[in-house]
Amino acid sequence: MKQKILTAVLLAMMGISTSALADNLLDTMENDGGFKTLLSAIKTAGMEGTFTGKDSITVFAPTDAAFASLPKAKLSSLLADKAALKKLVSLFVVTSKITKADVDAGKVKSLEGEYLSLSVANGIKIDDVPVVGNGINADNGVIHAMTAVFMPKS
Repeated sequence: MKQKILTAVLLAMMGISTSALADNLLDTMENDGGFKTLLSAIKTAGMEGTFTGKDSITVFAPTDAAFASLPKAKLSSLLADKAALKKLVSLFVVTSKITKADVDAGKVKSLEGEYLSLSVANGIKIDDVPVVGNGINADNGVIHAMTAVFMPKS
């Protein structure tokens, strides 16, 4: 990270754009510090490439506080099951970039294949789970912090 900053400063001094040095979604979540449980799930599921790729995606990311609200036995069981984690993490990902300004009421298809219901009445909600903040931009998408963990329907 220090090398990225030094390189960005040097390029800026030379008048060269540093937009190519922006962090990907995985790095952005790591730098934020509020998504440690989700990051653990991503890594255990072997899905890092989904969050570091060139394609723009949207992540409806439960915060650590959201994961902490799950019963401990359920969370432990979930974190030990790679297939269940992959399904869960895929539920939080939409394969297009949806900024806060872009959110319209309706449905979007998750990477997992389920449709998520978006609502904008009284703030943005995904399947009735409130989104907090304005979204966190990364070079390959956007992260919307969620206040709860929603589970796959199937």
